[in-house]
Amino acid sequence: MKLSFFGAAREVTGSCHFVEACGRKFFIDCGLPQGIDVELPLRFPVPAGEVDFVLLTHAHIDHAGRLPLLKKLGFKGKVYATPATCDLSSIMLRDSAHIQESDAEWQNRKAQRSGKQEVVPLYTVEDALAVIADFIPCEYERVITLAPGLTARFRDIGHLLGSACIELWAEEGGAMRKIVFSGDIGNANQPLLRDPVTVDEADYVVMEATYGDRLHDVPADYAAELAGVIRRTFDRGGNVVIPAFAVGRTQEILYFLRQVKERGLVSGHGDFPVYVDSPLANEATTVFLRHQDACYDEEGLDLLRRKVNPIGFDGLKLSLTAEDSKAINFLKEPAVIISASGMCDAGRIRHHLKHNLWRPECTVVFTGYQAHGTVGRALLEGASELRLFGETVYVKSEVVRLAGISGHADQAQLLKWAEGFRAAPKRVFIVHGESAVCDIFAALVEKGLNCPASVPEYGGVWDLGENRVLDAGVPLRPTAKRQRSASAAYARLLAIQQRLSALVGGASGWANRDLSKLTDQLASLCAKWER
Repeated sequence: MKLSFFGAAREVTGSCHFVEACGRKFFIDCGLPQGIDVELPLRFPVPAGEVDFVLLTHAHIDHAGRLPLLKKLGFKGKVYATPATCDLSSIMLRDSAHIQESDAEWQNRKAQRSGKQEVVPLYTVEDALAVIADFIPCEYERVITLAPGLTARFRDIGHLLGSACIELWAEEGGAMRKIVFSGDIGNANQPLLRDPVTVDEADYVVMEATYGDRLHDVPADYAAELAGVIRRTFDRGGNVVIPAFAVGRTQEILYFLRQVKERGLVSGHGDFPVYVDSPLANEATTVFLRHQDACYDEEGLDLLRRKVNPIGFDGLKLSLTAEDSKAINFLKEPAVIISASGMCDAGRIRHHLKHNLWRPECTVVFTGYQAHGTVGRALLEGASELRLFGETVYVKSEVVRLAGISGHADQAQLLKWAEGFRAAPKRVFIVHGESAVCDIFAALVEKGLNCPASVPEYGGVWDLGENRVLDAGVPLRPTAKRQRSASAAYARLLAIQQRLSALVGGASGWANRDLSKLTDQLASLCAKWER
């Protein structure tokens, strides 16, 4: 039984863990890196056609975003996830593919003018739709059989609607081993969502550590703190711009804004308008209401019983079309504008930053983690200017981080979850955290659980039968942001190399005529690029 790490290894993004057990090869998550400043390959450890299935902890793109690429390269298996994750992934993967196509189209317009080579999108909407058709919904707490000797169970981890930790049992050679993959562990007392469940036993644990070095500075009253930001901004005559992930964070903010309005916390500004400028967020909000019985906590269910929409209120305006979005920039009265993406690296939020960052009366409010290399991280770290749509925009607005509103558990909550194991695991693998944070949290886990804790490198391979490392992997190299498109292009080349290797490996039974034709074509291609 082997476990390998091809994402979220000393990084907070791109989760992708590869398991070989019971004669099967499969991934736990298959995420797309976002906003990082290291050179992260997008290669897979085996040809995509050899991957039997994928288990998905939740729908965020840094956990699910490589699935369309896997499909594009020949994946023929199924993707197992909770029903809510299936629905949210359908939305998010289509959106991610649209962004890939749009970015490639924009780069190609520039390439045509400068005579550069055409850019090919990492994957297309067609690829996304193809893998969406492979999803198999699995209810919480139900044990499913994946293959002889291999079973799994999804349990509510409270990070996002439908999010789960995954318990995996594998029986090989008469020995049973259990691995628990935490996924992203939710922040306790989040609106709408239940608190994370704990697991009482495991041989091995793969555990996230996003906030493994700090505690959340939790405000006594989220709604009151948010209202304070809105009130002082409106008093100046400015807009409140909130970059928010379309799935999860947007719905939480709407929950708090409903409280703000219900309690009359923004005095002097009447029934102020709130714009949700994200078709993706609007579609996701519908999914949140559809899965309320399976995923909402008792407080959310109580509101529904009283016929109160937890995430709806007077003054809420949904911006669906591009024309709706543009019209927001010409508002005569101050407004709250919620738009994606949450780290400001894509989507309509960049337009709203362009129109509001230079205005000292406005405020940009961040409510979640901002990864290294993202526009959001730059703003929080005091950037004085940004390049947006080919223009330099000076940062004159107030920039605020609203502490405590995080979808991730902090250090104390992470340790509490880990201490739920009745007996110490054989080893805990620390992932999904910045490098120094992983080291800090690994030391805490070793002390608290009295078991070894390892921080794997990219490509690291462990033999779980013997609890030993087979391949230490490689540290990821820092890279400038301008180099990332080249890295993605090289990743596609490596992926094609794997696909070609699989093709050649299966060609032994072909007719001699076809073998000769393929050989001549490959020889000609090599000769062209070896010049």
